[in-house]
Parts: sequence; structure tokens; C-alpha cells
Amino acid sequence: NKLFCTNLSAPFISEFFGDRLMKAMPYVDYLFGNETEAASFAKHQLKLDTEDVKIIAKALSELPKKNSQRKRVVIITQGAEPTVLAIAGEDIKEFPVKKPMDIVDTNGAGDSFVGGFLAYLALGKSVEEAIQAGSYCAYECIQQSGCTFPEKPSFDPIKFVV
Repeated sequence: NKLFCTNLSAPFISEFFGDRLMKAMPYVDYLFGNETEAASFAKHQLKLDTEDVKIIAKALSELPKKNSQRKRVVIITQGAEPTVLAIAGEDIKEFPVKKPMDIVDTNGAGDSFVGGFLAYLALGKSVEEAIQAGSYCAYECIQQSGCTFPEKPSFDPIKFVV
């Protein structure tokens, strides 16, 4: 009954190693990915003929799951477009993304998002609060060279609004 989180990782993973991902999927409680990774998974594994992130996220959230005590949570980031949240059996939600003053390097933005999300989730915060924390981490990351953060991060959920 441990929490299991995974990431779609990269579009080629779904294409060439999708069978392995599908074997793990019944155990996944939290699934992360960006719009390109989600579209690749939908095409190669779900055989969906769409790139609509909301439709894909909903389909991923409703894949069969072994542990029925927890609903699957799917979070798809889309760069500057809203982050999509799909929880099995619930309506899709979207979360706007704060536009940075300057984009320096997008490498590591997705990993930063997931790290911020999981850190807040581990603190017992809601999924919505965790998305906000993840968004902050990605926001800071893309304004630096490499996957780094400012010397003194300043995340304040009240001040960090879109």
C-alpha cells in the first residue's frame, strides 16, 4: 500500500518501451508528463487518435488500477499553457502557469515541477497546492542556466499567483 509515482519520461519511452510502462501502470498512483510525452503514450499505447491533453489525461487516469483505495492522479504540464489535472472519476482541472520574465534554459523544468509537487505532497498539502509548488520550481528553474535555483528561493503560495 505504498504510494507509487512515475513519469512518462520522454516520447521515445512510450514508443519503444511502452509495454513495460503499461505493465507498471496498474500500480501507478501519480503519473506525470508533458504534452508531448502524453501524446506519444496515447498514440503508441492507448491507440488514441488525439493530441488533446485533457482527453489523454482523462484516459490515463481511468486505466485499470490495482489499489482501489486511491484514485490515480495524472498531471500533464504544457510549458506556458495550463497544467492539466485528471483524477479518476472526477472532472478535469486546469491550472494557469505564471509567465517568467526571462526564459534561459528549459532543461530540467519537468523534473523541477515533479520535485516541487512531491515535496509539497509529502508535507501533506493538497494536490492543488502541490501543483502550485511544482509550478514555482519549474518557473525558477527555467530562469537559470542548468537545473538550478536561486540562492535563496522565495516560494510563498499566497504571493506566487498567475
